[in-house]
Amino acid sequence: MKLMISRRLPESVMAEAAARFDLTDRAGDGPMSHDECVAALRDYDAVIPTLGDAFRAAAFAAVPAPRCKLLANFGVGYNHIDARAAAGAGVAVTNTPGAVTDATADIALTLILMTARRAGEGERLVRAGDWHGWHPTQMLGMHVTGKTVAIIGMGRIGQAIARRCHFGFGCRIVHVSRSPKTLDFPAEAMTLEAALGAADVVVLAVPATAETHHLMKAETLAAMQAHAILVNIARGDVVDEAALISALKSGTIAAAGLDVYEFEPQVPDALKMMENVTLLPHLGTAALEVRKAMGRMALANVIAMADGAPLPNPV
Repeated sequence: MKLMISRRLPESVMAEAAARFDLTDRAGDGPMSHDECVAALRDYDAVIPTLGDAFRAAAFAAVPAPRCKLLANFGVGYNHIDARAAAGAGVAVTNTPGAVTDATADIALTLILMTARRAGEGERLVRAGDWHGWHPTQMLGMHVTGKTVAIIGMGRIGQAIARRCHFGFGCRIVHVSRSPKTLDFPAEAMTLEAALGAADVVVLAVPATAETHHLMKAETLAAMQAHAILVNIARGDVVDEAALISALKSGTIAAAGLDVYEFEPQVPDALKMMENVTLLPHLGTAALEVRKAMGRMALANVIAMADGAPLPNPV
């Protein structure tokens, strides 16, 4: 079987893949183009793609009878793959749920704390040599303990964030979910508007779908409290970035912590210039043991396909 891995994974995962398959390690760290995706569908039995690889409807339309039978996505989010078009072409799609949950939740807490306590701004102050000593009213931020946190999307990752906030910081949890949840901690289900209005911190943990595109736009941002913080660890296009910039400039909301961007990796200069915005370079799963686990989960799906076994993680 011929397998392509679109971007190099941790060495132990690459070695396991090479031991089992005729492996092509695609050169480069950037996303696969349309032409590369077409060639991959035509020339390989399976592909392990990842964020941004352009397996859109047009790629499947260009290869009516693809040799490829599986896109074993490296990552839980797969909005770069048109799953419906893949199914129509006879190509299965899998992802890596579970492996990313705790690491992504940890980054959400990192963004909450950094943004609430102005940690990025403070570090820039020290590095610039502009800190002249402690005083009682210096860089006062939001005290996180006991605040109300709205989790928008109470799936695995949303629940992991909520647990950290509730058990670690005594926060009141409100949430917005597509379906009723049975939880092991207290949390109040609300409408989106009510949750946004109740929260001191809003965390986006929804999948990227047509329904969640620009979920946070001018109207929904306006429903937040003026002192509130928005944190996004989901996908960039869940937020209308232009509306967010406007809301931050006008004081509609107080601050934002972002690990993902609407037109990633492009980040608007307006966001870069704001001291009340924490910007991370999509670090959600950036821990070696997590990336190894993700790679092995993706590879397990390829092995299952090769063995004629049920796929462990179909989307």
